[in-house]
Amino acid sequence: MLPVAILAGGLATRLRPMANETPKALIVVTGRPFIVHQLELLHAAGIDRTVLCVGHLGERIREVVGDGRKFGIVVEYSFDGDALLGTGGAVRQALPMLGENFFVLHGDSYLRCSFAQVQAAYQQSRHPALMTVLRNDNRWDRSNVTFVDGKLIAYNKKAPRSDMQYIDYGLSVFSRDVFVRCPDQDPIDLADICANLSERGELAGLEVFERFYEIGSLAGLRDTEAYLSQGGRRQ
Repeated sequence: MLPVAILAGGLATRLRPMANETPKALIVVTGRPFIVHQLELLHAAGIDRTVLCVGHLGERIREVVGDGRKFGIVVEYSFDGDALLGTGGAVRQALPMLGENFFVLHGDSYLRCSFAQVQAAYQQSRHPALMTVLRNDNRWDRSNVTFVDGKLIAYNKKAPRSDMQYIDYGLSVFSRDVFVRCPDQDPIDLADICANLSERGELAGLEVFERFYEIGSLAGLRDTEAYLSQGGRRQ
């Protein structure tokens, strides 16, 4: 299986004040840091190597997770450094650890999907990137994807259209070439990279059907806590 870059460097502004001194990855969910739930889920999905892209309080995360051996998965770290790089810049910085192709997973997402199926769809697409999408109809957040007959037609997180019915699920696969061609001086948002790819017809899509869980907001944290407390059964 391909390695996974986990974006865990955000400032968690929507979770303040609880995230003032605690990185989002270490927020306790059902008695354990959220990153532990994530790593165990990845291990169960057949993933054996991850790179944690960290910034804000990143050393705290490394103190808890270590090399990942206790979770059955190899964990490496890529630090933003003195200045935040943005989600796209964080991936760009981690490229030497990731190889030619890799997953990118949002650090606040808990996703019950088949990583093997996503990888196979990416390889079959012959596109430089693939985004997983979920039929959303503005239920859990603002829909930002047009997806028709198995094809991703448009993606725009920052200026979504009213007719968009799908949403970025939180897991994508990329070729390193996508990030090599990004300028390395300024911070760059992964959402902008994906929007540009979709405009050029270079972003494939794969529909998934199990709703996402996330801890990026207080409402999402409550839903995820309830879901995991029931052993990962749908509410």
